[in-house]
Amino acid sequence: MPPSDFKRVIAESPYVFIIGVAGDSGTGKTTFTRAIREIFGEELVSTITIDDYHRYDRRERKELGITPLVPEANRFDLLEEHLGDLKAGRTITKPVYNHDNGQFDPPVPFRPTKILILEGLHPFITEKMRDLIDFKLYVDPDPDVKRAWKIKRDVERRGYSPDAVEREMEERKPDFEQYVAPQCRFADAVIRIAFSKYGRDVSEERNVYHVTLCQSKLDRSIRDVDLSIDLFSLLSLSQRDFMVEFTTEDIGGRTMGALTFDGELNDAVVRKLERNIEIQTQVQPIDLVQSGAYLTAGDMAQLILAWRIINRRIFIESAPNTIGETEEISAGNGGCECGRR
Repeated sequence: MPPSDFKRVIAESPYVFIIGVAGDSGTGKTTFTRAIREIFGEELVSTITIDDYHRYDRRERKELGITPLVPEANRFDLLEEHLGDLKAGRTITKPVYNHDNGQFDPPVPFRPTKILILEGLHPFITEKMRDLIDFKLYVDPDPDVKRAWKIKRDVERRGYSPDAVEREMEERKPDFEQYVAPQCRFADAVIRIAFSKYGRDVSEERNVYHVTLCQSKLDRSIRDVDLSIDLFSLLSLSQRDFMVEFTTEDIGGRTMGALTFDGELNDAVVRKLERNIEIQTQVQPIDLVQSGAYLTAGDMAQLILAWRIINRRIFIESAPNTIGETEEISAGNGGCECGRR
């Protein structure tokens, strides 16, 4: 059972909890930790992007003929050192990569918050980095979804032409498959995203996707409280298409439970789920949806993922010598099926 004021416990604890989020560029990595940011607030949650640890700027990479996905194009030794310092509560002088011009800005002081999110291409690529990360998430959109998202982002925010984005994605593909995709075998959870079965236009117009949350087995939970979905609300109040499915999947040689949502769910369904998470975690309030609104499949996955992450953090506090669930992960040479359709 967690303490009644878990936010205060986290704020006063010396422990820095690191969440690693891996995936290709433009795959929505930030989206799936939004609930954690909103629940705990910016005073407890901060983010570091691994792009800041590129070894070369954009011009240098072009001259060398390499992509940032190649490990040698990144300063993982410095990132390991900085993660160790942050884990110990020490302030670092963090490099800053500017995506607007592809150059490095002057480094800045960075003080760790009690929850630190590490996002990028390679958070799980070295054993030391994996050891320093408390919860590992891999985000794996379908290639068609990834292409659409990356073109939209890079054209609207970074000034690229659609043709230039397409060319870059093709150039990066072999390095992605060799260096980024295999990291899914280390993940505690894998998010898969495809266009909605109710039509691609629903995805593009209302942000409704077919989202699967694959999770390793949860051996322990905070207390015996159902993390249930209210079927009455689901069946009587929802007026839009939806789908909920549970299957098992093989992820890098591990069997994971795969919970899939598609469509939109009425807010009454989500309220019950939020209240159950509050009861289990004693973290309040969890209020991520406006009254009368519909929640997308991605929002549901965020909420359940937030419960999983909070559960891991609570067990660290209650059993300092036992970090999270008991898991066995094979780091052999076998490939990972993430990113392969």
